[in-house]
Amino acid sequence: MLRFSLHYGIHFLVPILIGVLFFKQNTRNVILILLAGIMIDMDHLWATPIYDSTRCSIGFHLLHSYGFIGVYTVLLLFKKTRLWGIALLLHIFADWIDCLFIHS
Repeated sequence: MLRFSLHYGIHFLVPILIGVLFFKQNTRNVILILLAGIMIDMDHLWATPIYDSTRCSIGFHLLHSYGFIGVYTVLLLFKKTRLWGIALLLHIFADWIDCLFIHS
């Protein structure tokens, strides 16, 4: 239950908290962009099986690969892409927490 709560809490509650606490003038749009980071899970559709509770997404799925994580990090450097970088890295962070549970 803790694994589930942390993983999905980071995916869904943390973006809302970030939007409410740090982006008061554009809260709704920021929350929507941060929640859109979950779209990188579309790469799970190319895996067999699509979902495996014992598989760590980091380094396995294409959009969860270290190369793409580097791209997401570079997005932080530019004001126009910073929010997308935060959204994607927040998603990666949630999945990394999940990986810690898998490997412990």
